[in-house]
Amino acid sequence: MALVMAQAIAAQAQDMPKSFADLAERISPSVVNITTSTTVASRSGPAPTVPEGSPFEDFFRDFMDRNGEGMPEPRRPRRSQALGSGFVISEDGFVVTNNHVIEGADEITVEFFSGEELDAEVVGTDPSTDIALLKVESEDPLPAVPFGDSDASRVGDWVIAMGNPLGQGFSVSAGIVSARGRALSGSYDDFIQTDAAINRGNSGGPLFNMDGEVIGVNTAILSPNGGSIGIGFAMASNVVTNVVDQLQEFGETRRGWLGVRIQDVSDDIAESIGLEEARGALVTDVPEGPAAEAGMESGDVILSFDGTEVEDTRELVRQVGETQVGKTVRVTVFRDGETETLRVTLGRREEAQDAIPASAPADDPIEMETLGVTVSGLTDELREQLALPEGSEGLVVTDVAEDSEAYEKDLRAGDLITEAGQEKVTSPAELEERIADARDAGRKSILLLVRRNNEPRFVALPLDEQE
Repeated sequence: MALVMAQAIAAQAQDMPKSFADLAERISPSVVNITTSTTVASRSGPAPTVPEGSPFEDFFRDFMDRNGEGMPEPRRPRRSQALGSGFVISEDGFVVTNNHVIEGADEITVEFFSGEELDAEVVGTDPSTDIALLKVESEDPLPAVPFGDSDASRVGDWVIAMGNPLGQGFSVSAGIVSARGRALSGSYDDFIQTDAAINRGNSGGPLFNMDGEVIGVNTAILSPNGGSIGIGFAMASNVVTNVVDQLQEFGETRRGWLGVRIQDVSDDIAESIGLEEARGALVTDVPEGPAAEAGMESGDVILSFDGTEVEDTRELVRQVGETQVGKTVRVTVFRDGETETLRVTLGRREEAQDAIPASAPADDPIEMETLGVTVSGLTDELREQLALPEGSEGLVVTDVAEDSEAYEKDLRAGDLITEAGQEKVTSPAELEERIADARDAGRKSILLLVRRNNEPRFVALPLDEQE
């Protein structure tokens, strides 16, 4: 037993690098410092004045004259500089960095490990993933580094970060992959979290695996004081490569567009529609677009997209965005207790315009109290009061009991209920019928489609709520 444990410890020790020196020496020539210069307009308006006869009058006059800012002369614009990092991905001079490093810059200078400096031009940017692609011209082939497969990285793997932290020049830090699949604020986020030291100035620099492959672009840190506390984020290379390929080919991104509004499937929503487990993306609205043309409906649960299972809305958004515009994909949906496969030809996200399906008005003003809410038929007066689009139909929530499940699930007066049990409702009587049907079917809850400020979402309410 002791021998086996000793061998296991020895094997682990062999996996731990004795030094990162050889790797750092090999990849350093491909990492660059980026300096940007931006013209910043000076504040307009008159120069500061002091009361006539003040003892400070002569002092301010001399100060303004020395700085060339006499009263009649307008103030001149000044230059602002910023620092960041990047890395070369091709011998002919394509360089990857963060969009926020070069955004708004008039001039961009790339400095290599050798000390050589070259001017760079912007090929294209993608604010959604904070990626920018630059191009420099060089007489000689430039040292480039390859991208690796970020999906192959594991929590606990060694990584090193390289860049220009705090303007101190080329610097290397080491750590491990702390977590994967982190999201910050973007729709297409897929960050690798690392404890390798990342500071201001590291932005846009590479995160390497032990094979010298770039598996992430250092983008952000979580810090209460602006310095590294061991929580850094690098955009995963499998996201970056797709963006870079599009910027290189088109100068812009061209993401796939399905044309649906979606929300995650909760446990109670899954139970209310007869779905065995809470997974997939629940379709709340299908405006005019590719999904509508393929026959997708509000209330469908998207279970798989182009052969890949969908766990939640975030995963679906990423999958769709990374799929080629114009490609016809198979989308499996759960509808009325069964699965159905649709063939959808994707549009382009950047050109998509939301469209609200037309619908007929309802004219039943009768009120009803049920499941902790009081609802009323939609009248022209209510439609005007709630600033609803012309043609809106459904039931207006006029009151919500504060001790009800509906209140806990954020239903409020002014919300519009458009569906119950995945069927349209335009009168309180229809809602009562949908509730009775759900009870007869043995459901413990009923699914409502609710709109607020024209944004749809599904809410599952328990049927045992006191009425």
